[in-house]
Amino acid sequence: MMTNPLYDRLFGIHASSTTPFLYLQDGKTLTHMDFLAVAAQMANAMVQTGLMPGDRVAVQIQKSPEALALYAACVQAGLVFLPLNTAYTVDELSYFIQNSGASLVVCDERSEEELLPVTRSLGAKLQTLNADGSGTLMDQAHGMPNAFVTVDRKDDDLAAFLYTSGTTGRSKGAMLTQANLLSNAETLVDYWRFTDKDVLLHALPIFHTHGLFVATNVTLAAGGSMVFLPKFDLDVILEKMPLATSMMGVPTFYTRLLGDNRFTHDLASHMRLFISGSAPLLAETHTQFENLTGHRILERYGMTETNMNTSNPYDGGRRAGTVGFPLPGVELKITDPESGDLLPAGEVGQIEVRGPNVFKGYWQMPEKTAAELREDGFFITGDLGKIDEDGYVHIVGRNKDLIISGGYNIYPKEIELVLDEQDDVLESAVVGVPHPDFGETVLGILVAENGQTPDLDKAMNAVRDSLARFKHPQKLVVLDELPRNTMGKVQKNILRERYQGMFSS
Repeated sequence: MMTNPLYDRLFGIHASSTTPFLYLQDGKTLTHMDFLAVAAQMANAMVQTGLMPGDRVAVQIQKSPEALALYAACVQAGLVFLPLNTAYTVDELSYFIQNSGASLVVCDERSEEELLPVTRSLGAKLQTLNADGSGTLMDQAHGMPNAFVTVDRKDDDLAAFLYTSGTTGRSKGAMLTQANLLSNAETLVDYWRFTDKDVLLHALPIFHTHGLFVATNVTLAAGGSMVFLPKFDLDVILEKMPLATSMMGVPTFYTRLLGDNRFTHDLASHMRLFISGSAPLLAETHTQFENLTGHRILERYGMTETNMNTSNPYDGGRRAGTVGFPLPGVELKITDPESGDLLPAGEVGQIEVRGPNVFKGYWQMPEKTAAELREDGFFITGDLGKIDEDGYVHIVGRNKDLIISGGYNIYPKEIELVLDEQDDVLESAVVGVPHPDFGETVLGILVAENGQTPDLDKAMNAVRDSLARFKHPQKLVVLDELPRNTMGKVQKNILRERYQGMFSS
């Protein structure tokens, strides 16, 4: 008998369940059964417009229950779901629509007028879906049956595309299969001990792997529920936390909680688990959070092409500054970036991973796929890291962030750790910028601790005391804040561009 593994094991198992799935900000509750009925109506609507299994559905819409149901509808109908960042411009969207060959584009009605010429020129249909659940897609879906015959799919069939950020060239569409998404979700349920009693506080966007394929898929696989919020609003998070047992967030979520005196030990006392990812968590945040709540945040490591690769353990030592161990079924090794040879424990090199979570390749980019996905299945992540004597994985930075100054390799993370330790420094970013003598030199960018002015001489002395001379920043500068993307990652490419002429001869 043919099946659709992803739909059957994440969604279909709840088809007749009247248990809560989504607790909404306005106090309403959507059951698993009601949610899947909406998804079935949407699947019927899309198929009626002529969409066939394997067609791509590009989606740029606000977070809502209907937006999440559209993901379920695509899985059930065998369509490839392509969520797009709500911040992308029409020019950027044109590339994604053209590159993916999307048959249907779903947008907020505020974007419809701008996008219509693009979709017409590319031969794609355009429908709307708004944050309140209105729009032409739902108008069509409301007249449809609330049951849909699930389309057969195999483990290796595509379930989704996610486009990488494209900071070093054109964005690449990472092809994720049914097995990629399902295997990772089921592994994480077990590793993080999720059950049908869990209520996840969900304030992440759902156009990204963290909010969609980690938070949502894990909750579905466990049979739990979510407090499903449109965005991170501190007042709402504090109000809704008593309803939850667990939370997934980016480091900014945790620093903002710590900065509010309403966030107390008592408020967090009933919580089972706090998870952080998508950007590095400062050791200081780790310590402050544990001191206040008694909870040690669990940090993990994943990426667009692989979902989750490693995690600190549920039981045992969750070490600040590390991302724990490879997940069950995932192999991770540190190799020399030039030769690809395996490096000894403790040495910094490029991180490579292999497992059922690793994507199928980049859409219509065979050369990029061949360059980054080895024939033996190991994916070259582009991240630099090391494995310590206890087996914990440390992320040192991105390969493209490596600074080569006067022939020496310099890893920014090493310098950032020293700068971050300064009492008057909240956080730092270290980048390489052009230099007439050294080719490239080190620039340190600091953000002040609230209400303070960083002592640059003191910070520089700390670096001199801790690190070899070739690693010392040529200069330190202070900014009000570091540029970040929507998931909280520091955008070092912007910093490199901003300061590229600082040391020009």
